[in-house]
Amino acid sequence: MDYNEPVLKVRNLNVSYGQLNALKNINVDIPRRGVTAILGPSGCGKTTLLKSFNRLVELNPEAKVSGEILLDGVNVNNPDYDVIDLRKRVGMIGQVPTPLPMSVYDNVAFGPRMHGLDGENTAARVERCLRAAGLWEEMKNRLREPANRLSVGQQQRLSLARALAVEPEVLLCDEPTSALDPVSAKHVEDQLMGLKKEYCILFVTHTLRQAKRISDYVLFMYMGELVEHGPARRMFTQPTDTRTKEYVEGVIG
Repeated sequence: MDYNEPVLKVRNLNVSYGQLNALKNINVDIPRRGVTAILGPSGCGKTTLLKSFNRLVELNPEAKVSGEILLDGVNVNNPDYDVIDLRKRVGMIGQVPTPLPMSVYDNVAFGPRMHGLDGENTAARVERCLRAAGLWEEMKNRLREPANRLSVGQQQRLSLARALAVEPEVLLCDEPTSALDPVSAKHVEDQLMGLKKEYCILFVTHTLRQAKRISDYVLFMYMGELVEHGPARRMFTQPTDTRTKEYVEGVIG
């Protein structure tokens, strides 16, 4: 597999909710490795685009979706594509952590058990994923404790461990630090930065400072359109579209 090739290719993607055109003819290639930040004002379609990648957008009964989303060359936006398999390959971390009503250990082990993953001892997998999420040292003596007893920051890192446990190719992050205190937010950022050499991470954020810290590639959305995209350094210093320039400079937002 050529790791210089995009992992996701979006072609003529349109999403509407009733009369609202939430996404308008989106075309973009997403790098296979690194953090791709999705930026833009509130209501511009960032989260809709993110949820299109694992078809969570379809949970809204009013949603109508057209176009192609190619994951490793296969159109996963095809109704015949197995959504359960897609959501294994494309994991997601939301704004607010939602631990399963079970122990820390079972939260991480649940997905692999459901998907019948083998080839690795379950206990070893749990430890590996908790380490990757920066949570092992805090949790190694608390694995049988209910996950809802953890702090919000710990629960969010547990969500990351849970997502990693099913061996995804892509991680979708919908403002994963917005509900966290600064220390916990930095923990989550640090873990994602450590994972970006292994995963495609798509990261929705309203915070320009955060995007500048962590992103390698940037998509700028405005009123349902993908205005422009490119390497983070260029997007933040030499955007080609006036709307991007005004957003980066704080004129619109």
